[in-house]
Amino acid sequence: MSDIEIRRATEADLPAIVAMLADDPLGAARESPDDLAPYRAAYKTLVTDPKQHLVVAVREGRTIGTLQLTVIPGLSRRGATRSIIEAVRIHRDERGTGLGSQLIEWAVAESRTLGCQMVQLTSDATRVDAHRFYERLGFEASHLGFKLAL
Repeated sequence: MSDIEIRRATEADLPAIVAMLADDPLGAARESPDDLAPYRAAYKTLVTDPKQHLVVAVREGRTIGTLQLTVIPGLSRRGATRSIIEAVRIHRDERGTGLGSQLIEWAVAESRTLGCQMVQLTSDATRVDAHRFYERLGFEASHLGFKLAL
């Protein structure tokens, strides 16, 4: 996979990122690839925050994967800094090629570089295949997550 470049996302990557976010049953119900305005506003917020790392995987000029890495300083665990991996998506044509593993390995390595002591992620309860994928990469299903829509 040496032909893959993992780099910070640019605004030009947004159509491809949003298309990947929308390309599954959960995303299809909550994403709007036809209206990029809210994504552009969110992108502008992300790029001004040094704790946010929105990245893409690119091969031959084509955006084929993405994730967001957020660094969170904290008091618990003796003041440990942790990172959270979110919105991992791989283009439909690239699934099963090892790109997802490469992106997660990048996020873990980057978290170490940024001084994090722990990497966390959440995955929707219905994404059973994703859970197996994360467990193969060494993640443990150690917590039960909750959310409240506002």
